[in-house]
Amino acid sequence: MIRIVESFYVKSAVEPGDYPASAYAEFAFAGRSNVGKSSLINVLTNKHLLAKISRTPGKTRTLNFFLIRWKNDDMQEQGFMQFTDFPGYGFAEIGLAEQEKWRIMIDKYLKMRQQLKGILVLVDIRHPADPKDKTMLEMLRLRNIDHCVIATKADKIPKTKVKATALQLAKQLNLGDKPLIATSSEKNVGIEDVLAWIESRLT
Repeated sequence: MIRIVESFYVKSAVEPGDYPASAYAEFAFAGRSNVGKSSLINVLTNKHLLAKISRTPGKTRTLNFFLIRWKNDDMQEQGFMQFTDFPGYGFAEIGLAEQEKWRIMIDKYLKMRQQLKGILVLVDIRHPADPKDKTMLEMLRLRNIDHCVIATKADKIPKTKVKATALQLAKQLNLGDKPLIATSSEKNVGIEDVLAWIESRLT
């Protein structure tokens, strides 16, 4: 399995002309505000402050790009990839006009970023499927963009309920054969499964 050995913040951007040039496979992280995107990126990269965790939901309003160096010791392979952190969506205090700007920004990214290999859509395992998450997943299906769902904060519910809750959430989100991975950034749960999903799409 791959392990991430180095990671760097590259830049933030809104328009395609400002995206960093890259020949590497890219994976984007999407989800509602405060679902734990920054925390997951930090745990995956083992770099605590790589992605800034804001105390103000909806504060991030740009696409944030990170360069990642990985190794697979078993296969004696190494290489680079990129992560893109989307702005969180669905925070009620952000005006509709601002939300529309975010939607247009994400839509442009999905259309223009040729090296995109997959989207990780984060949802909170403690709550039923959210309409905004369903909308995001439907957009990815219509565009035929590979994706998986990451159910965060699994440590916040009893361990005995994680599997059943994840299955119920997958059904509510109409995932079909698409994976749903229960994770906890605090307890390091499910992180290897996330890395395995990413690794399977690197080539």
